[in-house]
Amino acid sequence: MIMFCIRWVLFFICFLGLSSLKAQDNLTGFLQPQVAINYDVSNTYSHNFSLAHRGYFIKNGDSGYEARQIDLVHFSKFSLSDNQSLAFGVQYRFRNIFEDESDEIRLTQQFNFSKRPFVVRLGHRFRTEQRITKALTVHRFRYRFAVDFPLKGEVLNIGEPYFIGTFENLLSVAKSNSPEYDTRISGQVGWQLQEGLKLQTGIEYRMEDYASDFPQNVFFVLTSLQLSL
Repeated sequence: MIMFCIRWVLFFICFLGLSSLKAQDNLTGFLQPQVAINYDVSNTYSHNFSLAHRGYFIKNGDSGYEARQIDLVHFSKFSLSDNQSLAFGVQYRFRNIFEDESDEIRLTQQFNFSKRPFVVRLGHRFRTEQRITKALTVHRFRYRFAVDFPLKGEVLNIGEPYFIGTFENLLSVAKSNSPEYDTRISGQVGWQLQEGLKLQTGIEYRMEDYASDFPQNVFFVLTSLQLSL
């Protein structure tokens, strides 16, 4: 049953991505490697630092690699209980060094809660964001549903794989602009390489501004290395 669900999620993402190839003008593909460090200050307070690079492998229907941005992110998380937390984040997006676009500062407020029926963990995340550039401030409202579980047995042991699937909806609003609605779906497989060290890789499909006359299809190949201290 678990493997069937994984195959279905990955097949669905690939189907959406391949279907969008019929309209090359609105298809964009990105490679996005990331490194993240989690650090516990106390039992209820922790930090997360991450560095991610994003580059095109499909742009305007043409294939080939082109750097787009670097993201530097920090989150402070406060645990309210075993399955609930609040987090506040700040992000700086370096884009001007690669493209003729403004750099961005992003502020994030987040509430997360989860539950674990049997071996499966279900997560609900609510976020508000302020994306600040020289030209505009965009307010975003996000909800993400996530599911993750080990692929061997009931407990994740060193050297064993696990699966994470997510589905997210976003609303973006800004002064003098029409609201923008986005949907994202992703599937990733990870490995517990050693205690406190995980490697994840997978794919994500985004349909951006899907209520407009010309929605954008965006396809990501994701890789992340996560270290918990």
